[in-house]
Amino acid sequence: MRVFVPGCVFLLLMASAASADSGPFPNRTRTNGALLPMVINTWNYTVANVEAWRILTQSPGGLGQTRNAVVEGCTECEKQQCELYVGYGGTPDERGETTLDAMVMDGKTMDVGAVAGLRTINDAIKAARLVLEHTHHTLLVGDSASDFAVSMGLKSESLVTPESKKMWEQWTAENCQPNFWRNVYPDPKISCGPYKPNPTPQTRLMEDRARHDNEIDDRSIDTIGMIAIDVESNIHAGTSTNGRIHKISGRVGDSPIPGAGAYADNEVGAAVATGHGDIMMRFLPSFLAVEAMRAGKPPAEAAEVGLRRILKHYKNFLGAVIAVDRLGTYGVACYGMSKFSFVVSSPQEPSRIERITCIAPQDKGNVGQQAGSR
Repeated sequence: MRVFVPGCVFLLLMASAASADSGPFPNRTRTNGALLPMVINTWNYTVANVEAWRILTQSPGGLGQTRNAVVEGCTECEKQQCELYVGYGGTPDERGETTLDAMVMDGKTMDVGAVAGLRTINDAIKAARLVLEHTHHTLLVGDSASDFAVSMGLKSESLVTPESKKMWEQWTAENCQPNFWRNVYPDPKISCGPYKPNPTPQTRLMEDRARHDNEIDDRSIDTIGMIAIDVESNIHAGTSTNGRIHKISGRVGDSPIPGAGAYADNEVGAAVATGHGDIMMRFLPSFLAVEAMRAGKPPAEAAEVGLRRILKHYKNFLGAVIAVDRLGTYGVACYGMSKFSFVVSSPQEPSRIERITCIAPQDKGNVGQQAGSR
């Protein structure tokens, strides 16, 4: 059945029982017990999913491997520089440096390890794992986080490549357009800094216009978020990113923030988010999705909850949330882009790419909702 409800988010729910094709996105047949173990991740990062699935299936049912699967899967994406949005040599900040953020969360213990602003460590998610396993902290940042990673055995190396340097040089040659400054002088829409606070306060409307007149390319937000679940519903979730291109030096987005980039709880399930992190992190969409599942919502509706909360305040943003319950049923919601891709592995179909169509912010149409039935 295809139904329409008000709003601007397209939902896709994969059910755990057999269902007929519905609309342009056919539901896949499921049988009881065939959903777990499973790996799911944002975007079409197949290399990450293949490696995570290989690690997860090294033991029957994935038992004891969910952390290894998430860390090694995201590490593979870092090594392969997935679309230049994960790992070294991509999305330089306004100083020309590439910096990395990452997180790992254990859904059984609720422990989290995260790092942000790594300047000389390529293995970002491995550094996050070291924080989780060897400290009582949750988040380490900046040069001190890099020093910690080196002290724990990771290699220090430059994250700048000829490609990232070229991106930065082209940007500066075009008067640093676009960028993330507002309410400063000189005018950030026509020149580079250094900037000073504008002595004349702007109204909220003017701020909103300045924020979106020179919007950063939507392709600058492809963070990897990954969830792995074994047959006993042990869950790990993780993220890795080099952040938004031409960001202000020192900026940290949603990826390493628990409840924003990812959240996991063995009692309920997990969620990961990707998109305009500066906006999304203000609403903790991954946490909201997990709590919505705790309250009884199916994953597809739960994934939508966080995005709808954001839409009450911001119309011009881009984002997606993947929610998975503890049994492996998953739902995806997206907003503001033409399509959103993700990769899923399960016992029936390892590493398949799925894609959904989203409603763009400027469109006023209804939301298309497609759901299977148990």
